[in-house]
Amino acid sequence: MRPIMRPAIARLARVSALCLISGLLALPAQAEPSHGIAMYGAPALPPDFVALPQANPQAPKGGKLTLGEAGSFDSLNPFITKGQAPGAVSPLTVETLMGRSYDEPFSLYGLLAESIDTDEERSFVEFTLREGARFSDGSPVTVEDVLWSMETLGTPDKGAARYLTAWKKVAKAEATGPRSVRFTFAAPDRELPLLLGLRPILKKAQFETRDFAASSLEPVIGSGPYVVDQVEAGAKISFKRNPDWWGKDLAFNQGLWNFDAIEYLYFADPTVIQLALSAGDIDLYRESNATKWETDYDFPAVASGEVVKEEIAHQRPSGMNGFVFNTRKAKFADWRVREALIQSFNFEFMNLSLNAGKLPRITSYFSNSELAGDVANPASAPVAALLEPWKADLLPGALEGYALPVSDGTEANRAAIRKAAGLLEEAGWTVQDGVLKNAAGEAMEIEMLLAVGAEDAIASANFWAQSLEKLGIKLTITTKDSASYKEQVTKYDYDMIWNAWSLSLSPGNEQLLYWGSDGVTAEGTRNYMGVGSAAVDGLVATMVGSKDREDFVTAVQALDRVLTSGRYVIPFWYSDVSRVAHKASLHHPERLPLYGDWLGFLPDVWWYQE
Repeated sequence: MRPIMRPAIARLARVSALCLISGLLALPAQAEPSHGIAMYGAPALPPDFVALPQANPQAPKGGKLTLGEAGSFDSLNPFITKGQAPGAVSPLTVETLMGRSYDEPFSLYGLLAESIDTDEERSFVEFTLREGARFSDGSPVTVEDVLWSMETLGTPDKGAARYLTAWKKVAKAEATGPRSVRFTFAAPDRELPLLLGLRPILKKAQFETRDFAASSLEPVIGSGPYVVDQVEAGAKISFKRNPDWWGKDLAFNQGLWNFDAIEYLYFADPTVIQLALSAGDIDLYRESNATKWETDYDFPAVASGEVVKEEIAHQRPSGMNGFVFNTRKAKFADWRVREALIQSFNFEFMNLSLNAGKLPRITSYFSNSELAGDVANPASAPVAALLEPWKADLLPGALEGYALPVSDGTEANRAAIRKAAGLLEEAGWTVQDGVLKNAAGEAMEIEMLLAVGAEDAIASANFWAQSLEKLGIKLTITTKDSASYKEQVTKYDYDMIWNAWSLSLSPGNEQLLYWGSDGVTAEGTRNYMGVGSAAVDGLVATMVGSKDREDFVTAVQALDRVLTSGRYVIPFWYSDVSRVAHKASLHHPERLPLYGDWLGFLPDVWWYQE
């Protein structure tokens, strides 16, 4: 017999049911756990992909690769601020939850994690670990390791500064199952799931009796394809393939990590690394100088075909490469001073002298890509609209367009020197007894801090010093070994340095590490110029929060205009190819990744075959 429901109770039940349904509909839409994630849209590869498109799954395994590196090292922990660690330690021995395919602007696929889950707003991310994931010592990679790694790397005075910004945005981290971990964000952030997916996962137990933040030559225990084999502090480090590597059968790893051994030799003088190739001591060398590429590769091994020259194209942004003003210094606080010094830099003459005039100049931070827009002309309406809130604080050129000066190509460069002198006078600097001084009588003297072996930068600085003399400015060039240089740069203890920022086709939160306001005082960031701009901070937030590619590109173009017109760097040149000379026994797939010779390419997809 069916129960009888009174009318009032029936109405209450219907109302309760409707409220429940409405509440359910109001909840944020949950995506299904996925094999991958992209910054915009869906990742290109399906769940059943068999290999990355830029890898050769039939590549033979074996052989040894020997490479040359400039400088030295005194640590094997690349995840902390202290010490100088070999750059190869992280990609060869330590893995992340997700792996990046460099054939897409920014897409990740499962590595230590078999799946990733997030919502439409990306207010959280949840990773599920693969059941068989193991560290090189055979112990399992656990949720506890993941949580400890994320928190430790994101803690000031423990992890390197590059990890801090993202971790500040995590409100809660928790285990949601024996193999799953969830991070809830303080506010939705479209890039944060990807950034956390790329955090290195370390073994917590290794540091129970060891200070994580202390520099050490004890290898970090990771889960990657290689383990550290032999170490000669500052001189050599070699890696050998882990025969028990847990991840060798993953689709993501097919055709990757093909060498049995990889060795890095360190040279105090980088100018001799190319000679090491000609002598047969190393297997490959990247030539950054276009003139040397044409003139210095006539040694016997090239003539015999034992060493081949190859130009590898790419589609990535130019990034920024040049002399950096430390605007924390009062002498560089006025934009007119920086513009004057940019005017005095005779790029055309230097490019002709150093590169036979073959390399184009960097005209914006994202040259060579759609992200740059046209910074030399007035901003488009959408870009101008984004810049409007900060219009009063923008420097000349941000909205109306900013173009670098073009000299007449002669060494004298008289017109540019006259313009520079006028700008300096406007800013309160005049020549007194042959020396440029301000109203307080302080001379304009600049110290250029450079690392030993920065050959092109040293040559350019010497050229520039001659131009500055005409303005009454003394430029002193100071070179330091790599360890001393790093220590000084970490503390922003310099007038000017040379630096290169490599930028991707999907810039995001790392832009705050490069030029966010926190970096004006926080040590260890890459905000070497000391940018403190509300416009930059706000535009990075807009960029990261964009939900479609078109809005994202507009935000990047607006950011680019603020940085370029900020006159923080004297830009050098860039190349749309990498010039690589290597032994003929080294090979890579014919299909080049979108980013070309960059991260994820060498030694990742290369192999040895006579």
